[in-house]
Amino acid sequence: MSRVGKEPVAIPSGVEVSVDGTAIIAKKGNLEKRLETHGRVIIDIEEKQVKFNRVDETKQSSAFWGTYRALLNNIFIGLDKGFSKSLEINGVGYRAAVSGKTLELQLGFSHPINFDIPEGIEIKVEKNIITVSGSDKQQVGQVAAVIRGFRPPEPYKGKGVKYTDEVIIRKAGKAAGK
Repeated sequence: MSRVGKEPVAIPSGVEVSVDGTAIIAKKGNLEKRLETHGRVIIDIEEKQVKFNRVDETKQSSAFWGTYRALLNNIFIGLDKGFSKSLEINGVGYRAAVSGKTLELQLGFSHPINFDIPEGIEIKVEKNIITVSGSDKQQVGQVAAVIRGFRPPEPYKGKGVKYTDEVIIRKAGKAAGK
């Protein structure tokens, strides 16, 4: 059994937390995040930490207990520091540029790819590195995966879009004749 739910979540400074029925609302400045628990866990706010308790002793209740604790912890980290993912573009003539709320990618196709940047996400491009950042961990990961999906790295030359910490296992090309 996981014991993630037992650990209380520390409330960072500058973040206000309130409970509205079965939802937890975290605010920092004008940014607000809401976590709806649908009554699957009991929420206690004590001084500078939030504790979760199971509604009953079933296996499903234990799963929700740890899940909601982890989701609230991610909300606090997102409001306090934010999340980011870095992508690297490899290939001759492959480029990226941000203009307004659009990411323009040249990835070897006959046409440029224009990706509309979602609300709450910030994208920066420096040389061949694309940095996706925001306060929602799931949204940052999803946007990075969509950008990578436009031209995933291929195993022969390594061309394409990859995460900066991703290792591409290279394949040998055709062997020379006898």
